[in-house]
Amino acid sequence: MLNRVVYQFKTKVWKHSSSASWYFVTLPKNQAKEIRNFFQPMEEGWGRLPCEAKIGNTHWKSSIWFDTKHKSYILPLKAEIRKKEHIEVDKQVTIVIYV
Repeated sequence: MLNRVVYQFKTKVWKHSSSASWYFVTLPKNQAKEIRNFFQPMEEGWGRLPCEAKIGNTHWKSSIWFDTKHKSYILPLKAEIRKKEHIEVDKQVTIVIYV
């Protein structure tokens, strides 16, 4: 994680309304704006930006996606992460993102 920009925030977990069990958190808009200003040239298809994330004692490689509906980046939470950290919908979590 050398030379990475670190963002920390608290937010609630939400579930996508589709039939699939996709869980996400939305980054605060002020942090998303800063990330987009600095890192948009590094985004891949569909506004995907590789990152690393940490919740509690669990650290993993992931990506954030810029979502035009939320006007922010969203971070998916895999089932493995949710189980390790006992995460459910509407639970407030503290997240650290390394971009």
